[in-house]
Amino acid sequence: MKKTAHEKDGPNRPLAHLGGLSAKQFLRDYWQKKPLLVRNAFPDLAEPLTKREVLELAQREDAESRLIAHTRAGWTLQQNPLSRRDFAAVKQDKWTVLVQDTQHFSFEAHDLLAHFDFIPHARIDDLMVSYAVPGAGVGPHIDSYDVFLLQGSGKRRWRISAQKDLRLKPGVPLKILAHFKAEQEFMLETGDLLYLPPGIAHDGVAETECLTWSVGCRAPSQQELTTALLDYLRDEVVLGGQYCDPDLAPTRQPGEIDAAMRKRVAKMSKEIQDATCNASYQQRCLGRLLTDPKQHIFFDPPDTMLGIGAFRQAVNRCGVVLDLRTRFLYSEELFFMNGNEFSVETTDVEVLRHLADSRRLSAGLVSDGKRKSLGATLYCAYRDGFLHIA
Repeated sequence: MKKTAHEKDGPNRPLAHLGGLSAKQFLRDYWQKKPLLVRNAFPDLAEPLTKREVLELAQREDAESRLIAHTRAGWTLQQNPLSRRDFAAVKQDKWTVLVQDTQHFSFEAHDLLAHFDFIPHARIDDLMVSYAVPGAGVGPHIDSYDVFLLQGSGKRRWRISAQKDLRLKPGVPLKILAHFKAEQEFMLETGDLLYLPPGIAHDGVAETECLTWSVGCRAPSQQELTTALLDYLRDEVVLGGQYCDPDLAPTRQPGEIDAAMRKRVAKMSKEIQDATCNASYQQRCLGRLLTDPKQHIFFDPPDTMLGIGAFRQAVNRCGVVLDLRTRFLYSEELFFMNGNEFSVETTDVEVLRHLADSRRLSAGLVSDGKRKSLGATLYCAYRDGFLHIA
């Protein structure tokens, strides 16, 4: 299988949008360690969406959006779906609108996000866009995840701090720091990029009407991971034991849960503890969790459903491409697509890994006669609306 230039040069290739640092250097010296400002990281930036398109997208029911305004009376927050009336109501205020997952609606947004493919897809959450009028922002705050802030049209002033005081303002619908003290300040113009690791307080205020693109990374909390694992065990693992007590002794205190009963249950619980530590269960749970679509995302089957024979002929001519909303990851020989787990024939492993990495397969890869079962696997995803004929 032919390698791309990125794959050939590997992690040591200098990346212009990282200021000439290689991916290896960036991850070693900056990732989750300290901020990085890159001037003119994208010198010929073509923004995926215009201001008008952003505001229209914010009004769609299938888009996750927020409208934040700062007035003399304080902060207000409205969530999707938004309307023109909502925008008109804050016209005289300092307001900003945020739209998550723009890569679900724009191929150009998806291509922009692909510049950060040196980070595993499992760690990338989305490409968010923020439109703001002059003087608007969302207040000083911290994120629990890494973020790349790419300035689109206009200018935005960023102030950042590594402060330890993370107390929040009470009675505010946003998580705004009560005592923000800036330590550094940057004015970002079109094409500039600012990387911030988790826990760095930051406050971005629009100097002019502007669009800011935010590559947010995913960092599941321990609570989220534990809950997902327990849910997986409940749904997928069947434990065969049952409580029994052939050595039961007479009691004078029938209302008591005595030590003997607690001991028997503790012995049974050992099997549950072993299950939670099972590497295979953890692997499967993680794959499902990291590809599970957000609650508002739904997939529709093709309007005109092809039979499997016609589908094979079409992909042999054109190849396939993942739906913009599809999350597809793999772990060793297991594959996970939109919360579903499946295994494949050994001959198909390499090509499906390529699909997960690049999100598309050329006709030549699909039509390889050695991979008889590949068409059936792709057809199942096609029927569910997870991928399309390219």
